[in-house]
Formats: sequence, C-alpha cells, structure tokens
Amino acid sequence: MSCTEMIFNYLLVIAFGAAFVAYLLGKVSQGLRNAFAIIISFVLVGMVAGLHGVSKSVVYFSFFEYPLITRISDFSWLFAITITALTLLSMIFSSSYMKNRSKLDLYYMMMLMVNASMLGIVLAGDLISFYIFWEIMSWSIFILISHNKGEALAAGLKYIIISLVGSLCMLVGILSMFAHFNTFDISQIAVSMSGASAGYIVLILVLFSIAFGIKNGLVPLHVWVPSAYAESPTPFTAILSGMLAKMGTFGFLLIFYVMLGWQAFLYLGQGRLSFHYILCIIAAITIVIPNFIAVLQDDAKRLLAWSSIGQCGYIILGIAFGTSIGLAGGIFHFFNHAIFKALLFLAIGAVEFRTGGIRDLNSLGGLAKRMPITFLATLIGACGLIGIPLTNGFVSKWLIYKTLILNGSPFLAFAALIGTWGSLLAIYKLLHNTFLGQISEKHKDIKRAPFSMQVPMLVLSVAMIVFGILPGLVLQIINRIGLALGFESLSVNLWGIASETGTLNTINIFAAIIIVLFIIYLIFRTGARSVLVSQDDSYAAGSYIPEGKYHYTVDFYDPWDRMVRPWLKDRIDQFYTWVGRISERLAESIRRIYTGDINHYVIYIMLFLAVLICVQLIWRPW
Repeated sequence: MSCTEMIFNYLLVIAFGAAFVAYLLGKVSQGLRNAFAIIISFVLVGMVAGLHGVSKSVVYFSFFEYPLITRISDFSWLFAITITALTLLSMIFSSSYMKNRSKLDLYYMMMLMVNASMLGIVLAGDLISFYIFWEIMSWSIFILISHNKGEALAAGLKYIIISLVGSLCMLVGILSMFAHFNTFDISQIAVSMSGASAGYIVLILVLFSIAFGIKNGLVPLHVWVPSAYAESPTPFTAILSGMLAKMGTFGFLLIFYVMLGWQAFLYLGQGRLSFHYILCIIAAITIVIPNFIAVLQDDAKRLLAWSSIGQCGYIILGIAFGTSIGLAGGIFHFFNHAIFKALLFLAIGAVEFRTGGIRDLNSLGGLAKRMPITFLATLIGACGLIGIPLTNGFVSKWLIYKTLILNGSPFLAFAALIGTWGSLLAIYKLLHNTFLGQISEKHKDIKRAPFSMQVPMLVLSVAMIVFGILPGLVLQIINRIGLALGFESLSVNLWGIASETGTLNTINIFAAIIIVLFIIYLIFRTGARSVLVSQDDSYAAGSYIPEGKYHYTVDFYDPWDRMVRPWLKDRIDQFYTWVGRISERLAESIRRIYTGDINHYVIYIMLFLAVLICVQLIWRPW
C-alpha cells in the first residue's frame, strides 16, 4: 500500500478518533488537550495536502448490500484543504481566547468533530455516508452554538429546528432517488438521472436546495444565521462562517453539476423561468438586502453575520449562472470568503478578548495604535470583502461581474454592484468605529492581542494578498474542477485569466497601486501634522454624543438608519416566529386533551364511538 493510499484510507479514522482522544486528554491535562488539538489539526492539514492531485475511491463499509464509498478529486480536495486549514488556525486562536472558560473538553471535542464531519461530507461517494456526516455536522454545530448557554441556547435551538427541516427534505430526496434508481452511489445516480423526467428533477432540486440553502443562509432560509454567529464562541464562528456555511455551496455544486450535469440543470425551464435563473434571482436578493441590514447593526458579530449572508449570495450567483467564468468566480469566492470572513471574525474576537467582551461599535474606537496587528488584519479583511485590487476578493468578484455583464444580465450585475456598496458601508462602520478616532479612557491602556491570536490573523492576511496577486494558484485547480464538470477550459495563468474580452493581470494592477500609494504618501507627508485634543473635544455635526461614548462616529448612520430601518426589517424571521407561536398554541391546545385522568379517556372513547355510530346511521345504504 502506497503512502497516498494509507493517507486516504485513514484520514477520516484519524479525524474522528482525534475528537474523542482530545476529550479524554482533557480529563488528564488541559495543556495536553490543547496541544493535541493543534498538533492533530496540523497533521490533518498535511494529510490532505498530500492528497493533492489524487483521484481515487474506496469502499470502506457496506450498508446491507450497498457499498459506502469515499472519493477524492480536485473538487473535494479544494474544500478539504480549506476545512483543515481554517480548523488549524481556529484551534491556535482558541488556545488563548477560550482559556479559563468552562466545558472546554466538550468544546475541543466538538471542534474536531465538526472538522471530521465536514471532511466526511466532501469525501463521501454515496448518499448514505453524505447524510450521516451531514447530521453529525449539524448536531455538532448545535452544541457549539449553544456552548455559552443563555441567549446562545436560544440561537442553537433556532438553528437546529430549521436545520432539521433541511435534513428531512434531504432524506426524502435521498429515499426518493433510491426508490427510483436502487442505488446510493452518487456516480451511478448521476448516470441514471440523465433519463429522469423534468418534473422529477425539479422535485429533487427543490428538496436538496432547501437543505443546502439553509446551511448557506440563502434568503428566505437565513433566519438562524445572525443569532448563531453572534452567540457562538468566536473561534468557532470563524469556522461557521468561513467553512460550515459553505457545505451548502458544496452541496449545490454536487447536485447541480455532478448528479444532474450542467446541461440538465441549465436547460431546466426556459428563459427567465428556468430553475437556474430563478436561483440567480434569489441569490441577487440575498446579496442586496442582508448587506444593507448589516449597515444597521451595532453589534460587531451581527454585522459580520449579515455580511456573510450577503457574500454567500455572490457565491451562489456565480455558481448558478452556469458559465465557465461564473463557475470559476463562484468557487473562487467561496475560497476567498472562507479566508477573509474567518480573518474578520478572529480580529473582532481579539478585540472582544482584550476589551472584556465589548462588541458594541458605539463603545469602541481608537484601538489601531493599541492593537496594530489586529487593525491591519481587519483592514486587509475589509479590503477583501469589498473587493479592493490586490486582495483575493477582487479577483472572484471581477469574474462574477464579468460573466453577468457579458451574458446580458444587467439586473443581476446591478444587484451585485449595489450589494458591494452595502458591504462598503457596513465594513467601514466596523473598521472605523473599532479602530479609528479617539480611544476611550477605559481602553487607553489596552494590550495587544496574544501572540497565539496574532499568528492566525497574520497567516490569513498573507494568504489574502498572495491569492490576490497570484490568483492562478487556486484558479488552476478550479479550472480543472470546471473541466471535470463539463465546462469549457479557461486560459488561466499565475497572474489571472486571459479571454477575448480582456485579460485580468494582477501584476499590472499591483504596479499601478504601488505608484498611487506612493503619491498619496508624499501628499500626506507634506501636509500639516495632526494635533491631539482632549477626550471630550469632538465634533459630531451638532449631534449629541451619549455619555461614556467618546467616538465621534457614534450612531454615524443614524439619519439614514431612521429612513430605511422600517423597510429593512427581517420580516421573514418575523413570519417564522409567528408560525412558531401559532404551532405552540396549537400544540398546547392538543396537550390539554391528555389530562392523565382515565375517566376523561373513557369519555373520549365513548364520544368517538358515538361519532362512528352517527356516521354509520347517516351513510347506511338503504
């Protein structure tokens, strides 16, 4: 057995086994547990990296006579390496952030369990394995979201309820395909689906789209996201936003282009009523509304949560549009979003750690000089989210914009552009109200983030710049994925993509930006120096600054907030809450029937028999 075969055969065994070992080690030594979690996460990154370029499948078990299969390809490898890398960085960050907190044995166990289950999902070659790993992931997420109890428990319950709806839809779809094709093997189902009727394909797409849309946070299935992101431990939130939500993206790619094939998916329906275009409309709505709701948030993590929903809209828009460039842009944006959103959550986690848990953007400010590495990481992450050149987010958004414009979809292109303006307003608020302006007296002696927190932020920051200047490192892999899915090859080089309509060359952009930055530096260098003023000597255009909040941008968007807030309420969440209340009242009414008194049950039986007798007398044939 070769080294590659050994890695592939034992990858999931080691990943799942490590979760239980970490829990047991925690009973012996917390330091040993933490070190083991980081080391095993690093080992898993190395094992997955060793599978680069490998295409292989293995039957690892049998469910009755049906084989359970694991498969590796470029498609699954890209997701797997992202999963393991983010988990490693979050584990390193956790060593300081989670220190002295309760239930850490369970925390580290569940973090490794989530990592293992996500690996199982992307490596699954049959639907039984896929569903089992999906459920392990879902329940592990619930435990981690609920880790802090209190409001976190309510957020976890909201997540698991809607997640169970998605799992039920997926299960119905899996059982339906098994009944039709008598197999759980994904490759065999892909062959059999070519002969399925259009109506049946729509049914399968709807069922799986609900399941994957919930995880991805697509509107109107997004309602669990803001509270779950806000209440979960921040190192886990980085994984939750960066990678766990992208399991929905993996699922969409799997059902659209692996199981159905691009022709069956893209030609299902006609024109504006085709399935993929309707999904593009939903993705466009997901881009616009959540990004502007993010602007209204004063809680840093809730702001990033709403922003994450909007960014997932870009991913699905590129993937669902169904062109080679669109697919490349969607997949690349998944990869880029995993990096810059994890970076932003970790940076906010570092601020939260040093300020004693403060996430209110109106209570912060001026932390740039006190926490320079955290500020730099947030600035780079913000640039990636907006799509500033020389960051990875610019390249993926450029590809999505290009495919929308060239293929005659001005409405979708406009929605994507408007969403970027919402992102800009929201991320400016996060960056400015946290790090710029005057620092409050209570934070004037704040310390830098611990080294174990700075390392993951620096790694992710460097990755953003590297993949922004050299996007071909990832686009070459994505191009091979597109070819395997039946799309045309793209002319990819290390610096970007060449096409008949124009060439993306990041080196030229890099040179131009260096020149512009140098000119800006000279202008500011020759200007007047800033003058320090007292803490209370701040100007806010005549607006009253609340006591204890010295930042001059406190409630910066307040006039705009008053105008748009009535229109940007999450009415979908309100609708689900109304349905929940009605269901609760109905269940409470039904519960009153079960009194525990046997005399009441005898009366119920007698009344039921009386009704049957009356029915028989009325309908008795003469």
